[in-house]
Amino acid sequence: MSKENNLSSDFKKYGFVRIAILSPEMRVGDVYFNTEAIVRSFTLLKEKKCNLALFPELSLTGYTCGDLFFQKKLLESVINAIAILENETKKANLTIVVGAPISSNGRLFNTALLISNGSLKGIIPKTYLANSNEYYEERWFSSASDYIENEIYINNRKVPFGTDILFDFVDFPGLRLGIEICEDLWAIIPPSLYQSSSGANLIFNLSASSEFLSKVDYRRELVKSQSARCLSAYAYCSSGPNESTTDLVYSGHCIIAENGVVLNENERFNFKTNAIFSDIDIQKLNHERIKNNSYGFSKSLKAFRIVSLDQKFDSPEYLLRDINKTPFVPASLNERNAKCKEIFEIQTTALAKRLLHLNIDKVLIGLSGGLDSTLALLVAVNTFKKLKYPLSKIICLNMPGFGTTKTTKDNAKLLANHLKVSYKEIDIKRSVNLHFEDIKQPSDKTDIVFENAQARERTQILMDMANQVGGIVLGTGDLSEIALGWSTYNGDHMSMYGINAGVPKTLIKYIIQWCADVNFSGKISEILNDIIDTPISPELLPADSKGRIQQKTEDYIGPFVLHDFFLYNFVRFGFEPNKILYLANNAFRKEFKSKEIAKWLKVFYERFFQNQFKRNCMTDGVKVGTVALSPRGDWRMPSDASVELWITDLENY
Repeated sequence: MSKENNLSSDFKKYGFVRIAILSPEMRVGDVYFNTEAIVRSFTLLKEKKCNLALFPELSLTGYTCGDLFFQKKLLESVINAIAILENETKKANLTIVVGAPISSNGRLFNTALLISNGSLKGIIPKTYLANSNEYYEERWFSSASDYIENEIYINNRKVPFGTDILFDFVDFPGLRLGIEICEDLWAIIPPSLYQSSSGANLIFNLSASSEFLSKVDYRRELVKSQSARCLSAYAYCSSGPNESTTDLVYSGHCIIAENGVVLNENERFNFKTNAIFSDIDIQKLNHERIKNNSYGFSKSLKAFRIVSLDQKFDSPEYLLRDINKTPFVPASLNERNAKCKEIFEIQTTALAKRLLHLNIDKVLIGLSGGLDSTLALLVAVNTFKKLKYPLSKIICLNMPGFGTTKTTKDNAKLLANHLKVSYKEIDIKRSVNLHFEDIKQPSDKTDIVFENAQARERTQILMDMANQVGGIVLGTGDLSEIALGWSTYNGDHMSMYGINAGVPKTLIKYIIQWCADVNFSGKISEILNDIIDTPISPELLPADSKGRIQQKTEDYIGPFVLHDFFLYNFVRFGFEPNKILYLANNAFRKEFKSKEIAKWLKVFYERFFQNQFKRNCMTDGVKVGTVALSPRGDWRMPSDASVELWITDLENY
């Protein structure tokens, strides 16, 4: 790993906190064994540079002690164990949350203990006691609703006690921890809802959830959905198989979710200490809340005490979470196919509605033989079939210019013919040369005028022919091109409906591939696959001596896989340039050097800001994902905003 890709110093700077969930080896009722098992796990935490850890419900005693919870010996041992953990966490630079029975004023509570760097900082009692079917918690414990004091004495010190406690970290501004216990999550109104509306963005749940058939799936979905509902990270830790099996089995299920996505999950039924780790993006969660009006409108119905912790956090070198290189494209084939199908149906429905509204049955497409125009044609065919319109009223125009190659031209014609749509060919070279004569432009000067004149001539032909036949011009430009301004103003930038406006470049080929595999076969499928393999190009500059594409888009503006990564993280999460660079370095460290990523990131920002004027007057086009750039919908930005603030930090690369 080169020095330029050393990422450890930026870990905390960009809002990442590493957490651990551990279901340790234990013995029911053996407090000192259980305490030692917890302490032994600190070595692993240190190796992973993790300073914040969660253990299961009643982890100091075991959840299945039954009437042993009434034994003075057991309860006194818990108090002694707290002193041990205070001492050990100070030596290990740790904040841990463990479960224990704590008595106060004649009541026994099932609690979570937060111990940070040598001190017990807070005790949170369980609110909703499990007391149906196999559970009998009300036999032993009082609910949090029954507590009568806000502090209790533990080892001759007053400790905050109650469900109105949240924890902030001096060394990590923006991180706020809330804690609930097992059944609290399963309640209709979990305490975490109040906690999150009061700023908690990381929720710890200590649990002892027994297993029966299919419960694991329900539990996972519950944790995922609660993390999404709370716009938070949610860490869930359950007791393991060393609990009593008199009537039940416990699996030690551990889950870490972030805003509806499971980041990590363990293999269950492990008798040894079972640990999982993940890095939570606190910065991203806080940004999601800022953007979410529903969160902004939600008022906390409960007042909380904020306990400040002096925990210091280490900075690991690499992230223990997947950074998706293609955030628009699911990695799983099944998930990707499902997404392609959904997008295709969204596009089809959008075009159908537009045609029905206009009461027309004709569309014109500039069919180049490239990815974008191919997808537009496939959507049009599906739409016309849905509306039972004749496919012959889809009019495809291939307009060869100075850079058109035989490969793309042949593919366009073959595809149109096999799909049984209308196809016309109009060579634009003569018209463009006449235009060059009119404006005194040398015909052999291959500058921006040379390129844009062809794009505008094609658009003029499409628009005029649409008027002739009473149809609309279907735009082919995609989301990535719109972001980068990779279009000719008043040329291919314009249409009467931009069907691909919400689809990023990295996803388009997969939608076409899905169509080739699912909707078509034989020759059509073969043509589509050949189009997928053709280099991306506007074909505005002459081909090489062998007739091959010479003008490759990614040679000019950079790899679309990087630009789509930049776009997603810039628009979706509002990340700063250096954080996007940090994430890209993690994701692409095997493919690109940091300086190369920074170079194309600078290009992205410059082009994005320079070309807002094109987006401010872009045509209607359907949104298909969480990132869209319509000035009427998701993205409003002045055309003359300065880019300097965004690229200054990249000047050193």
